[in-house]
Amino acid sequence: MARGDLIPGRKHAPQHLGRVLVLGLGKSGRAAVEYLLPLLGGRVDALAVAAGARTEASEAFAAEAAARGALVAFGDEAVTELAAQAGGSFDLGVASPGIPQFSAFYEAAADASAELVSEVEFAWRESAADSRWVAVTGTNGKTTVCALAAHVLAGAGLAAAAVGNIGDPCICAVGAGATDVYVAEVSSYQLASTVRFAPNVAVLLNITPDHLHWHRSFEAYRDAKLKLLANLPGVPGAVAVLDATNDVVRAEVRRLRALGEHGRGFAYVPMGTAEGLGGDMRARCGSDNAAFLDADGTLRVALGGEEHRAGRAGDLQVKGAHNASNALAVAAAAFALGVDDPDVAAHLSSFKPLEHRIEPCGTVAGVTCYNDSKATNVDATLTALAAFPETRPIVLLGGDDKGTDLAPLVAAARARARGVVCFGQAGPRFATAFGAPAGCRPSEPADAAASPGAPPRGEAEDSRTEVRHALALPTMRGAGETLADLGGPAGRDGSDFAVLRASHLEDALDAALAIAGAGDVVLLSPACASFDEFGSYEERGRAFKALVAERSARVEA
Repeated sequence: MARGDLIPGRKHAPQHLGRVLVLGLGKSGRAAVEYLLPLLGGRVDALAVAAGARTEASEAFAAEAAARGALVAFGDEAVTELAAQAGGSFDLGVASPGIPQFSAFYEAAADASAELVSEVEFAWRESAADSRWVAVTGTNGKTTVCALAAHVLAGAGLAAAAVGNIGDPCICAVGAGATDVYVAEVSSYQLASTVRFAPNVAVLLNITPDHLHWHRSFEAYRDAKLKLLANLPGVPGAVAVLDATNDVVRAEVRRLRALGEHGRGFAYVPMGTAEGLGGDMRARCGSDNAAFLDADGTLRVALGGEEHRAGRAGDLQVKGAHNASNALAVAAAAFALGVDDPDVAAHLSSFKPLEHRIEPCGTVAGVTCYNDSKATNVDATLTALAAFPETRPIVLLGGDDKGTDLAPLVAAARARARGVVCFGQAGPRFATAFGAPAGCRPSEPADAAASPGAPPRGEAEDSRTEVRHALALPTMRGAGETLADLGGPAGRDGSDFAVLRASHLEDALDAALAIAGAGDVVLLSPACASFDEFGSYEERGRAFKALVAERSARVEA
């Protein structure tokens, strides 16, 4: 049986996979192994697992896989060892997304494999030929858009599921066989290792600098994102939804328009214009299609000569202008798949906020707390700040520093926030960016009267005192210090702008509550990864919610 023979009824699945290498035992790597193990002795001649570094979990999984017939090796030389055990090079390699393309581990796998693809690509190849894929990428917003799209499509009666970085790995859903429409959150890591991947609808939300340590340059990161569009010309009726308010994506819109319909090979829907989401790209530059927010807040999509309306942005349960953009992207994707206007509008408005994404997580003595732990970069935090137009939150910033430019964050926080608490490994650099003296230490208990620059008592100060007393919190050194006292300007409206330092997330929450009053907002939107203190942004967010709940219970006791 030749490897080139394909299984009828699949996208691009060879009848004979031959020798297969799985690189890494993260979530997607384990899922690929689970899918391939039953194929040993049939489509698969040998299954080799290059497991990477040893952990208790990876060793347990590897032992089970080995007992079922897989070849397993750990360490830097794993690929070479496995090739020798398997009897030669591999016909196919499936790479986990956490392994950089420039690493020696990845390069060894690429050298030893006829082709090395991501688990997303492998799942797409194995999926039913008549299945449809909605693939979503972008620096920020991917998870919300995927969850919202799956919610709308399932609500409209389609067998849709959110997969990839959200939900189950793609190959798990393909193996289960219960999904007709795969809504896949795909990262730049996964797209970098795609070859044939061709969704029916590609959604490109935005591209701003991120993961530069992995890709080595912004250009490589951008190009990985744009690979989402590479194979659309081969998909009948394919549609790309593109955020034209983003400079990088708008450049791609211009490139596609210059190709013309025949040179391009697929339709595209630009969302908004350079002027914002309210711009109609048909009027702006003669685009055939467009998605925009009209003057009364209605989500409108023009596609294939038809005008669609998807309800009003004001009816959405998710906060912020960015979520109006997310909803518009989902509406365009749903219309591209043939969903009716009333279904799209109804299910957009019934969607509730996701965990860790500007998620309301309780009140403490009248202070409302929001968990936006998913904000692991500056752009995500800028979006969160814009979601509170009627209040000035106290923002918790910090964690595992990505080393990005903080100037836009400082400007936005000064304009929109009452203060910041800079915590974790990134705390010193963030505090310095906000004007704190170099070497500024985390906040310590201090007598309120001794705090330099302390504002005079009034109703706001009385409210803050009530919060502190309810929680038995000390006044924090620095709580009364404004940014002006630390060498920088105060807030836009002349109000005090507090800059505090804290060692850990728990300290940061208490420092924020110590300067908050009833009616204030405390927002965890860190602009950093979580790995200095937590294993993931999810763990950080859940820890924050637990801390809020504990303090709320203490007040009520």
